[in-house]
Amino acid sequence: MSALQDGDISTEQGTIRWSSNYTFLVDVVHDGLTFPAVYKPQGGERPLWDFPDGTLCFRERAAFLTSEALGWRLVPPTVLRDGSRGLGSVQFFIDHDPEHHYFTFDASFKPQLMKLALFDAVINNADRKGGHCIADADNRLWGIDHGIAFNAQNKLRTVIWNFAGQPIAADDLRDLAALCEKLDAPDDPYTGQMSQLINGAEMLSLKRRIRLLIDSACYPSPGPGPNYPWPPV
Repeated sequence: MSALQDGDISTEQGTIRWSSNYTFLVDVVHDGLTFPAVYKPQGGERPLWDFPDGTLCFRERAAFLTSEALGWRLVPPTVLRDGSRGLGSVQFFIDHDPEHHYFTFDASFKPQLMKLALFDAVINNADRKGGHCIADADNRLWGIDHGIAFNAQNKLRTVIWNFAGQPIAADDLRDLAALCEKLDAPDDPYTGQMSQLINGAEMLSLKRRIRLLIDSACYPSPGPGPNYPWPPV
């Protein structure tokens, strides 16, 4: 994480295609180590009617912190820092085949996808496209692109509705309960960091969603509004 936070990211390899916002593949250079990362500057964020301007990069960081607080490690390491194009999120780049994603995964990915679907319900992910589910060389699943998450209103839009109504695993319920305890503790480091990234109404909504998941002990089902992202990949 220190390399992501403090390394030089001035060398750009180019823009990443298909991104709605300005997104750059950069080289991170730190103490003789060089590795790729994804840099999303705040100034390149496209305005949205339902999310405050300039907050998408904060939400990218918040998604990583939440994944870590749950102990699920679904989101690549992500920091918030200054770069050549100003403040933005910088995320470790997972080497992957872009043609290998949710819509091409086989049944072996089911346990990991169940965890990711639950994570999306926690963070209220409004854009879980199939291409935002990627696998590394070891077939470990990673979720990327969490800029439009944590809205105070229900915005869950995902392609992963396979598990709607199914029971949540006991271990996952325990993790959710532990996260709730963190959010109820103002002095908890996770809570302190999150309060700097999303607003008060969004923090309250986060706690409410987690409690609803614990109380129902089931994966959520699609609601009356738009439930799928577009395009789906």
